[in-house]
Amino acid sequence: MLTYEKSLKNCGYDLVIGVDEAGRGPLAGPVVAAAVLLKDFKFNNPVDDSKKLTAAAREKACLEIKNKSLYSITAVSHTKIDRVNILQATILAMKKSVAKLACRLKPEELKRAFVLIDGNMRIDLDIPCQCIIGGDGKSLSIAAASILAKVHRDAVMCHYDKVYPQYGFNRHKGYATRMHKKAIKKNGPAAIHRKSFLCQENV
Repeated sequence: MLTYEKSLKNCGYDLVIGVDEAGRGPLAGPVVAAAVLLKDFKFNNPVDDSKKLTAAAREKACLEIKNKSLYSITAVSHTKIDRVNILQATILAMKKSVAKLACRLKPEELKRAFVLIDGNMRIDLDIPCQCIIGGDGKSLSIAAASILAKVHRDAVMCHYDKVYPQYGFNRHKGYATRMHKKAIKKNGPAAIHRKSFLCQENV
């Protein structure tokens, strides 16, 4: 999980920023991106692709990651997603997260920084970057970002569950489960549903 980080360090980039997102697929809520610059690569809790970890394991790892890194988290709303499409909203969230983190680095540090991004999206950044398909399972920095993004988004959806209890957001986090679709047909869409996604799902 440190192959990319070690290779970049040998090239003079010892400040590696991992970037990942959570929430591209759901029918409701924001898409969230996290950028993480690890200051310590040794962890007591498992740090891996967030989808491979239980919710409890992610929570524990999230706290440790935050204590051992510089990080930023950005959410782009469902209304913005409907306005610009999910790809552009995801790219926007990632760019904002990197920008917020970069603002915390000194000019001389930025020269030693490199960004690793999960997936194959083309993102225009002021810092050198590389996209890695399946990066959350190949880079510790990206895996850490995937956990922060996932935990943050899950917390947002659990909050929305209290506002809209009839949809069960605390269970499916907005994804297109049978339970979720049934709730939409029964109650109609909530304010946080992505209208563009509902049209595609025909619900």
